[in-house]
Amino acid sequence: MSEKPEIKKLEIEVAKLEGVKVKDNELLLIDELVQDYAPEIAHIYDFREDESEEQQIKTGRLHENRILGIILKFYLGGKKKITTTEVEQEYKRYYKEIARSTISTYLNMLKKESTLYKERDGRVVYYIFYEDPPKDIKPFWFTRIFCIVPAYFDRAMYFSKLYLKSELYTQEYIKRTNNGNKQILNKNFKFLTGLIVLNILKNRSSKCVFCQFSKREIYNTLQEAISVAIKDRSDVLPEELLDFLINEYSEIPIFNGINIECQETEKLILENIFKFADNYKKDLEFQIMVSSRRQDIRLKQKEIMEQE
Repeated sequence: MSEKPEIKKLEIEVAKLEGVKVKDNELLLIDELVQDYAPEIAHIYDFREDESEEQQIKTGRLHENRILGIILKFYLGGKKKITTTEVEQEYKRYYKEIARSTISTYLNMLKKESTLYKERDGRVVYYIFYEDPPKDIKPFWFTRIFCIVPAYFDRAMYFSKLYLKSELYTQEYIKRTNNGNKQILNKNFKFLTGLIVLNILKNRSSKCVFCQFSKREIYNTLQEAISVAIKDRSDVLPEELLDFLINEYSEIPIFNGINIECQETEKLILENIFKFADNYKKDLEFQIMVSSRRQDIRLKQKEIMEQE
């Protein structure tokens, strides 16, 4: 089976962007999860590039869109007052680095437009949304104002940390409940958490398709590739599990996902994942077996194509 030309085109685009790829230690946790859980998309999942940036047009609106997306990420995490330094640090996490003076310029422009307002605390200046971001709004309209990349990658990072610390959480769960097989629970917990992260990445690419600055064809291809990886790992799982656990946890609050900022919410998330990991262990055992076979086949096909 030959590789789709659209995927090949995406791989070429990604290869051009080595300088843009995230090297941040925390964001690399997502990479570690994807390499382990879905290696077939490890080389493309974090594609981030804009048509406007490449062609050097409308870059002013692009920078504003990204800066508002960064402030949105903090807002969703419960932090509503943001400094220029925080925006600068986050900007270079997700995008090609720009000068601090440029960030300051656009923050002040957003203030003049009454999108943000300033608040001083001594010598420190904070920027705050003039109005709360809208909720339950169509992605087409939302992405015209906010870049959603930071919010989705931050959420993916949160669940990647759960995935990578699964053995610790499994031990704590068994100790607390005196219930379950450690090996099975840990395997199922990781499988479900990895599936949540893949859905977060898919949701991100599905919003990027609507962005006025994006390479839409490329993001459509990315969404399709991640969707195939998700289907390979979920097509025999019960609808209840997918609807309650995967869909609810893989979306940001703006689009009706749950808020994950507080410690009590994390306890509930862990409890729910383990509950489903235990209650659906037979379904998960079958799904993991099917998924492993598919993954082996796809990777072998890829190796054969690379040798040709």
